[in-house]
Formats: sequence, structure tokens, C-alpha cells
Amino acid sequence: MKLFIIAAVLAVAAAAPSSYKTEEKKYEKDYKYPEIVVTGQSDERNLDGSSQWNYAQSDYATRAESQAQKKFVVTKVDDYGKETKEEVYGNTNQGSSYWVSPEGEKFTLTWAADDAGFQPAGDHLPVAPVHVYELPVAPVHEYELPVAPVHEYELPVAPVHIPFNGKGYKIY
Repeated sequence: MKLFIIAAVLAVAAAAPSSYKTEEKKYEKDYKYPEIVVTGQSDERNLDGSSQWNYAQSDYATRAESQAQKKFVVTKVDDYGKETKEEVYGNTNQGSSYWVSPEGEKFTLTWAADDAGFQPAGDHLPVAPVHVYELPVAPVHEYELPVAPVHEYELPVAPVHIPFNGKGYKIY
């Protein structure tokens, strides 16, 4: 019985209207969403794993993407530090997008993703500053290295031991 009451309370709570404002309530009732329709679309998938697709919309936004399978040579390192080279298949992707912002600014983004990583390009993307300056050079000190002192002495000579044969005679 308790389980039935808990389930009924949860069902009523889930069916209650949301308190979040919708777009119509935010911008009053006369706000209309712009009607954007897809004006062109294509999608091609090939048996070799490559594909390409694109679409265009009535707001002049477009997107195109293509991918191809490529054989990569990767280096794997085991737990003991031994490196082995292995061939694996992966995807190389490239694409582009074009859109117009609500302020009327036009954006174009092109990108590629392959064994060199993800490489986006576009005029709106930030670019790292290029510093043109001369690198400092370490000062050069000219001095003579100290030389270890040389000791002149004679090495002691160990005495020569001449074995005996047990009867008191020297063996030569």
C-alpha cells in the first residue's frame, strides 16, 4: 500500500507543469520562431568505410563532412618499456561549416582530424601571438681550467718470492 501511494505521488509530481519560462513567455506571445527548413541534403556511405554527407538550410547555414579509413602505424609501450610498432585502421575526417550570426556576421569554419590531431581553421578563431625577439645568449667566460698537480715519485716494488720445494732448495 505504501509503495502504491509513493508511486501515485511521483506520477502527480512528474505530470505537474514546469515552472520554466518558454520562449513564447520570455518574448511575449507574438514572438515567432524563424522557420528554417533543410534545402539540400546528401549522404553517401561506401563499402570501404569512407563516407561523405552535407546539408544546407534556408538560413544559409551549410555543413559538409567526409571521412576515409587510413592505415596508421602506432607505437605501443608495454609494462616493461618495450616498444612495438603496430598497424591499425582509423578515420581521417575533414569538413566545413558556414553560418550567419543573428547580427549578420558570416562565419566559415574548416577543419581536419587525422594522425596530426584536430586542426580547425577560420577567420573568427583566435590566433596565438607571434613574438619576434632575439633570444638571450648566455655569457661566455674565458678562463683556464685548473690542472691537477702532477706528483713525481717512484712506485714501491713488491719483493720477489722464490718458492722452495720443501727440502730447502730453490726451484728455478
